[in-house]
Amino acid sequence: MKEAINIKLFYISLAVLCIVSSETKIRSMAMKLFDAHCHLQDQRVVDKASLLIHIANAAGVVYIAVDGITEKDWHLVKEMSDEYDSVIPNFGLHPWYVEGKSRSWFDTLKELIEANPSAAVGEIGLDKSPLAKGVDFGEQVEVLKKQLQLAKGLKRPASVHCLDAFPELLQIMKEIGPFPAGVILHSFQGSPEVVPQLTKLGSYFSFSGHLMPLKEDKARKIVKAVPLDRILLETDAPDALPTNPIFSVPGNATLNQPANVHSVFFFLFSILNR
Repeated sequence: MKEAINIKLFYISLAVLCIVSSETKIRSMAMKLFDAHCHLQDQRVVDKASLLIHIANAAGVVYIAVDGITEKDWHLVKEMSDEYDSVIPNFGLHPWYVEGKSRSWFDTLKELIEANPSAAVGEIGLDKSPLAKGVDFGEQVEVLKKQLQLAKGLKRPASVHCLDAFPELLQIMKEIGPFPAGVILHSFQGSPEVVPQLTKLGSYFSFSGHLMPLKEDKARKIVKAVPLDRILLETDAPDALPTNPIFSVPGNATLNQPANVHSVFFFLFSILNR
């Protein structure tokens, strides 16, 4: 059985190692990295998950947080975690899917988290962007509150998706927090102004390839607003393919994979050193 892992330490360790490092690209490939957020249970890559995990491990990615998004994929995340020591399972109900939840969704989620000592709560969150068009925002809020309360009560980190809803997220976190086990703002692209308040509540800020299409000055302001010991790296694979990918998914070069956390590292390193 996989030993319980101090998730918070793993989630925060990568930042210090990467940001203060000035190693070459070749040396960095030998670094022990952690992909703080991805979706290897996604139907686009689930049949290649074993291969992608092996590629990532060989590239020095020693832990991979795989985030469930709906009741229908939680079992896949658990199966990966049971099979691969490098997979850290996260279970959560994503804001896009709150309206399809079953009556027993929360009991099932709680049982999964309690039964898996290394598990975090995620992916959860709020979304008012066009991507969530038609999804009731009030229901998103209700579901998020229950999941944040669960994470806090079980002393587990939470991995949070937030698009165009930071004022609402901040208010909810103030009501329920602080969060000593940590809240990970996944693929963070929020305003630099919200960083100090979120940090006080226990937040960490995870960056992915989603940051790369932004104008360089805007991306730099976002990253530099975050304290170095609160910066995390992720791939959000199979999405968020970096503009400078080192690895491609066999059979589909448009998809991302955990080994490309190296590409995110190089991008952030270049931003912070200009």
